[in-house]
Amino acid sequence: MPLFFVGDSFVAGVGDPHYRGWVGRLCAQFGADLTLYNLGVRRETSQDIARRWLTEVQPRIIQDEPCGLVFAFGVNDSVVELGEPRVARSQSLATSRMLLEQAKQLGAVLQIGPPPIDDADINNRVSLLDQGLADVADQLAVPYLSVFDQLKDNPIWMEQVRQGDGAHPGGEGYEALARLIALWSPWQAWMDQINRG
Repeated sequence: MPLFFVGDSFVAGVGDPHYRGWVGRLCAQFGADLTLYNLGVRRETSQDIARRWLTEVQPRIIQDEPCGLVFAFGVNDSVVELGEPRVARSQSLATSRMLLEQAKQLGAVLQIGPPPIDDADINNRVSLLDQGLADVADQLAVPYLSVFDQLKDNPIWMEQVRQGDGAHPGGEGYEALARLIALWSPWQAWMDQINRG
């Protein structure tokens, strides 16, 4: 089963010296028969992702075979450039709704919320965006995992972010995020389904 992880630099695993990030670590925990596609791109906002994701996913879909899509973005939307967030919160939420509606037509969909970084102002915006993204996903019956609060309270994640570039952790930080997702019941249900498949 193809699994597509679509998002930003956190999906790509930037900062991990072993180049596995949370996506590689998460999938390595399961003996499932799956094909992993990491479609994370550094600095991308929800709008950047909206412009490219479908053209990247469609050629990799196998006809008549189910697929899964995991979306994760939001921090870059909340970064201020020229005095304003790169993407207004209302536009981020509208874009997320469009993405999820389109993706549900292709396969099963999950969404992972944005993580905290070492910037209080950005984190305030990310936290508000996280709540909005969760509401949109709930309205569309898409399972959503908010990781912001748990990672903000996780000393490994936050310390590695501070020691790194101020946004991305090292391998142990990504391992902490992978563990959160691995314990999430919608993800476990996916893996059970694939292993039974």
